[in-house]
Amino acid sequence: MFVLIECTRAYFMITYNIAVLGGGGREHALSWKISQSQLCNKLICIPGNPGTAQVASNFDASIMDFDKVASILHEQQINLCIIGPDDPLAAGIVNFLQQHISTRNIMVVGPDQYAAQLESSKSFAKKFMNKYHIPTAAYAEFTTADRRQAIDYIMQHSLPIVLKADGLALGKGVVICQSHQEAIEELKDMLDGKFGKSSERVVIEEYLTGIECSVFIITDGVDYVLLPEAKDYKRIGEQDTGKNTGGMGAVSPVHFCNADFMQLVKETIIKPTIDGLQSEQIAYKGFIFFGLINVNGKPFVIEYNARLGDPETEVIMPRIESDIVTLLVACAQKKLKDQRCVISDLSAATVITVSKGYPDVYTKEKEIHIPESCKSLCFHMGTKLYENTLVTNGGRVLAITNLGSSLREALTLSYIDAENVQYETKYYRNDIGADLLLMMEKK
Repeated sequence: MFVLIECTRAYFMITYNIAVLGGGGREHALSWKISQSQLCNKLICIPGNPGTAQVASNFDASIMDFDKVASILHEQQINLCIIGPDDPLAAGIVNFLQQHISTRNIMVVGPDQYAAQLESSKSFAKKFMNKYHIPTAAYAEFTTADRRQAIDYIMQHSLPIVLKADGLALGKGVVICQSHQEAIEELKDMLDGKFGKSSERVVIEEYLTGIECSVFIITDGVDYVLLPEAKDYKRIGEQDTGKNTGGMGAVSPVHFCNADFMQLVKETIIKPTIDGLQSEQIAYKGFIFFGLINVNGKPFVIEYNARLGDPETEVIMPRIESDIVTLLVACAQKKLKDQRCVISDLSAATVITVSKGYPDVYTKEKEIHIPESCKSLCFHMGTKLYENTLVTNGGRVLAITNLGSSLREALTLSYIDAENVQYETKYYRNDIGADLLLMMEKK
């Protein structure tokens, strides 16, 4: 249902009933931003979390239960739906909503199942990049039937060597191996089901040396709008040691993403990607996350994501000064051509507090205390209410975010509240953004 409201300029504007699907920090940050728009009449989250409940109405349902989701959207008269996580995209939720009789008129921001393969299949993405001459690491792919050839390939490969599960693996399906024997053991584990069906096919890549960053666009498949860039920190330990996680923190902007670098990104990566989608007749409406590495000033694609990143969303949303709903509607209606994103000059930094033991075994239901003195944006990642008490409910718990006039100021503010927020087993990295601060000081 569209709603007309009277504006101060003496004309009427259309407002929207909006749904955000997902229950993590990304969805809290998206909901927080959407709730600020005059174009938002009603906002719901499925399933949401205690954080989204501060700005929206939560509906307790699995986003993988497409029938239930469609029923809620229909009952709540939703006309704009944003898909947050990767799993429902890969499973075809957009196709389902487009075909379901009660939801087919809902505008959906998110790629369909075929287009989502840019993220859900490393093999699909690498073939796409090679076909459209998008710079990326050299690679080969293997299945269980190719085990012997894969081992031979590894033994002849220079070190380090990168192994990637073909499918989705909660951000943990990429392993950088320092020896041939380590790579062979990892290959065996993957092909033997370490990540289930996701590692039935393994992509083996050359290791690129450089510094990583994340670039984001929203696209209607023809035109695109560039959003703020970010840099996230995946490893559990300081100085980028230990196992990969979903992300331990993020900062934005990224100082080495200067005008020259971003022009190369647009010319050699974003434009060929959009052209490739059109050439393949892939009707893409949604976000694209370009995981990039800067190699001596030249950008290479490490991976695509068919949605926004987490925790990057928590630092890019506060820097967007434009009305995010305007961009979302324009994307869904294929009218992005004349849109642009106004980005704040302020810096943003988020520090993730996690449950000790993550990304391996960790405990849940530890009481969380967020002091009244906390001035940060505390985006909820893994929390729940238990008998009206906020408790931990995941490995990553809170994304503590601040804006500042400089990166150092934003980080300082976030670290103050990362320390002040209390729960048993709390852990966080103390070096988020430290590498960029050091690089800027040396300039």
